[in-house]
Amino acid sequence: MRVLVAGLIGGIVIFVWGVLAHMALGLGNVGIQLPANENVVLNSLHEGLGNQAGVYILPSLDPKQMGDEAVIKAYSAKAATSPYAWVVYLPQGDDMMQMGPQIGRQWASDTLAALALACILGLAGMGFRRRIGVAATAAVFAWLSTMLPYWNWYRFPLDFTLAALVEQLVGWLLAGAAMAWWLGRSERKLAT
Repeated sequence: MRVLVAGLIGGIVIFVWGVLAHMALGLGNVGIQLPANENVVLNSLHEGLGNQAGVYILPSLDPKQMGDEAVIKAYSAKAATSPYAWVVYLPQGDDMMQMGPQIGRQWASDTLAALALACILGLAGMGFRRRIGVAATAAVFAWLSTMLPYWNWYRFPLDFTLAALVEQLVGWLLAGAAMAWWLGRSERKLAT
């Protein structure tokens, strides 16, 4: 039960930190640019991408043609001279200002992540500082295993990638401290 409560506390802290980091500090907007002519881009998406929602990398190479040396050479030449885009595409669109479902999913995701971390932090033999160190390590691990590969392979902007590190590290340090406090409090009660 103490781990469950710690996870709920951590979920609340990381969710509130996420709101603060995005809304007040602007960390969620670092590296995101506005298009020079949005309407031109939007109007060309249906024609260029069709009706299939998904992630598109432009220029593209069909994995089935990876063994064809001529196709690889042509793709390499095109990739070296063309713009690059990593596009999350929804052909039907979505009102991004209707955030209710997204907020609910974010809170659930934050809470599940905090519960997973609380299970680790709840292991016997860890004091407050060690638990915070584990929380920081978990944040860096998550960033190294997700955001750094996105920067490396999908060309996410470096400032966007580093802002994600700050957001994750600070957030999980705060949540980790709250969970470590709760778990230590419960352990002190059990010891007396």
